[in-house]
Amino acid sequence: MTAQLIPDRPTAVRRQDRAPRYAAAFLYDEPGPRAKRRHLIGSIVSCAVFAVVVGLGLWQFASHGQLDAEKWVPFTDPAVWQYLLVGLMGTLEATVVVAVLGSALGVVLAFGRMSHRPWIRGLSGAYIEIARTVPVLLVIYLMLFGLPQIGINVPTLWKLAIPLTIANSAVFAEIIRAGVLSLPRGQREAALSLGLRSAQATRLVVLPQAVRNVTPSLVTQLVSLMKDTSLGFIVAFTELLYRGQVLATYLHLLIPTYLVVTLIYLVVNGSLSALAAHLQHRLHRTGSPLPRLPRLPALSGAARKAS
Repeated sequence: MTAQLIPDRPTAVRRQDRAPRYAAAFLYDEPGPRAKRRHLIGSIVSCAVFAVVVGLGLWQFASHGQLDAEKWVPFTDPAVWQYLLVGLMGTLEATVVVAVLGSALGVVLAFGRMSHRPWIRGLSGAYIEIARTVPVLLVIYLMLFGLPQIGINVPTLWKLAIPLTIANSAVFAEIIRAGVLSLPRGQREAALSLGLRSAQATRLVVLPQAVRNVTPSLVTQLVSLMKDTSLGFIVAFTELLYRGQVLATYLHLLIPTYLVVTLIYLVVNGSLSALAAHLQHRLHRTGSPLPRLPRLPALSGAARKAS
């Protein structure tokens, strides 16, 4: 009788860790001490191997005269940098166009794959799986050689932007879907209980929190997207790699030109990677927005039988 009236001693609430878990840790299992030690060893070995490879490359370039001062004189001319800057602007233009279209289509596909209607869920899932498996280069060749044979000839920018949008929208969809699934169902139910419609709850409550959780992954995907725009030289789109190819042919300086183009890519993509690291650190510092519910006292076996 006493056991039915007096519940078991409440479980002691564990002290919250000072360092909150990374908000996007739902994307993968949090590594333990042994995994962190292996990651550290792997990182040190990778950095050592990378340094050796870079050193051997520089030694080979120097032994063949590619690092001589006269080969780098043309790059002191501002006109050369202005020529490459036009290509960089083309790269950024293609990146922005694909990022806007791909993210918008990715949001539609993400919620389509979580739809309660089977045909919408099936169509969205089929598009995502096909877009992730078909090579982007194959779609570019289709835009370049296939469509003109049936009378469709789109501008040069769209011969690059459409294939990249098809491929990256599938990736954006999976990232956003992971962010939505990471939220507790109570967020949406609480919004509906306040009188919001389903579309309003999704747009005002669910989607902002999901995007916040996966912002580092979205920025990382943008870095990959910018590198993929280098495929624009296939369709003769004026982007950075295409300009570098033309400049190397004009100056007869193949290695120095591509080293300069590589340096520009490193600066731009490194800036985006630093932004992703900053956002990741900021989320790690502010902690996860997920609510922490208090623990309820456990009922004894007799009380559970009585209930």
